[in-house]
Amino acid sequence: MLSMSTLRDVAARAAVSVTTVARVIRGDKYVKPEVQQRVRAAIDELGYVPNLVARSLRTGREDAIGIAVPEITDSFYAEIIQIVERSARARGMAIIVTSFGDDPASEQSAVEALLSRQIVGLISVPVANDQSYLRHWQDRTAMIFIDREPTGMTADSVVEDDLGGARAAVSHLLGHGHRRIAFLGDPPTVPTAGRRLDGYAAALREHGRPMDDALIRVGSDVSGDPAETLRVLLDADDAPTAVFSANSRCSVGIVPALQRMGRSDIGLVSYGDFPMAQALVPAVTVVDQNPAGLGQFAVERLYRRIDTPGLRLRRRTVLPVELLVRESCGTAAPIPVAGHPGTPANDRSSSASFPPASPVVARPHEPPSHPRVPVMPAHRPCLTKDQS
Repeated sequence: MLSMSTLRDVAARAAVSVTTVARVIRGDKYVKPEVQQRVRAAIDELGYVPNLVARSLRTGREDAIGIAVPEITDSFYAEIIQIVERSARARGMAIIVTSFGDDPASEQSAVEALLSRQIVGLISVPVANDQSYLRHWQDRTAMIFIDREPTGMTADSVVEDDLGGARAAVSHLLGHGHRRIAFLGDPPTVPTAGRRLDGYAAALREHGRPMDDALIRVGSDVSGDPAETLRVLLDADDAPTAVFSANSRCSVGIVPALQRMGRSDIGLVSYGDFPMAQALVPAVTVVDQNPAGLGQFAVERLYRRIDTPGLRLRRRTVLPVELLVRESCGTAAPIPVAGHPGTPANDRSSSASFPPASPVVARPHEPPSHPRVPVMPAHRPCLTKDQS
């Protein structure tokens, strides 16, 4: 029977302390490279395998990060999970993922089920109106909230510039001459949707256009299946000539609905990229949320909280977004907006719009060639630089 090597055996072979071996296994970057090499060589020679169960019994915590999101299948959250998982694996940690839909009543039970696993860190997207139930967990579990800020407690959060991104998207449509622009998305009680609706209103106001409540259609049913809502809007006497879709789920429903209705004259900008958006004809102009950047920031901040619990860092971080100009904005008697990057000259085709109902056309895979337009902050965002 083969004997199992221990942490002490590795330490003796590498001529270092047990603590140093543990730091190397955790991926501590402050261990000198030559020491890391020596420890890893000893691990290979002895065939040492870390006993995660024993470590969990000693510390009372599982060496894992919990991730709680509304929908695992949503491409935005799926990319965040992938980034966190890749980073955690490199650090020798596992991830445990749960989802709770958009039902606020399901959040607490799902998140507390994760925390009961004695994880060392939590990355969560809050959907309920109150996260105060997490206060008593904070002393032993590092936490960061993404996409939305928590309420009822003080904790780290990283969000994107929803207001600025929506303002840039609607300004881009106005730059193509569209004057009646519909807003479709979640209700403003969802924080991200509320900020995007504010950005929509800000763009109209800045361009001297009135708000028309008849053009604003919100609700979970609208985001889930916008086809009927879109049909009613476009059948009206004073119908919109363009649509600002406030989330990618809604956009995925809007594109085939426009095709079925044969409405090749409607402009579209989506808040959030989605699979096939670039391959469609016309390719859909989107506000790029950069979920990879959001996930990377969140997991790196979580590591800092795990490694140095008392460190003073800025609690709220706002990450910038970009307007990725493609071909779906159409044109309605273009009126350039002075000084704004979204004038018709920046669209690859100022007259491109959705073709009548037909099979979706996909281009062969090719490098992106559409311009990215940096979005100027709608307000002074909190810097991503940590502040003592």
